[in-house]
Amino acid sequence: MVRYVHHQLATIVEVGIAIAVTAPVVLAVRGLPHLDSGIVLPLLAGLGASALFGLMTVSTRSRWLTGEKGDFESAVPLAEPETMVPAPRESMRRSFAGHFVVFVALTSLAFGLLWAPWAVGWGLYFVPERLVKAVYVFFWERRHGVLLWYGKVDEQPLGERQFLYSSPRSAMPGRVH
Repeated sequence: MVRYVHHQLATIVEVGIAIAVTAPVVLAVRGLPHLDSGIVLPLLAGLGASALFGLMTVSTRSRWLTGEKGDFESAVPLAEPETMVPAPRESMRRSFAGHFVVFVALTSLAFGLLWAPWAVGWGLYFVPERLVKAVYVFFWERRHGVLLWYGKVDEQPLGERQFLYSSPRSAMPGRVH
């Protein structure tokens, strides 16, 4: 179980690691990219679309738009938050997904070597979406006076991939389940 905000921020770190690992390889093989001025506007539009998609995802209940707002609002309280809530560092550590880093790194390497050197940064399209989600949920938590958790808790009724909440005061740092 991890805090939802930590999950979103960890994705940004994962993308950064993947690009930091693959960019030197691609630049060493292909050289510095020549960025055409005609491609800047579509790149910025793509980043804006990513941010808009992230905002639509967390602010709507529509299943067609993969809305998560209904999931936040129907989150169940943690039965025993004192024993189940991980410390903030532990939550961030659990949020890190090595398989996602490998996926972004391999695809970045392939795009950068086979298509164009600037394509090594395709993973940056995840950043605006995840940043918007993290900020939105951070303010949602503050507005509702809870911390939103995501994951699997055997003791909870819904099982895997469920949203749970706890009071910020019940999240005692240093206690790990």
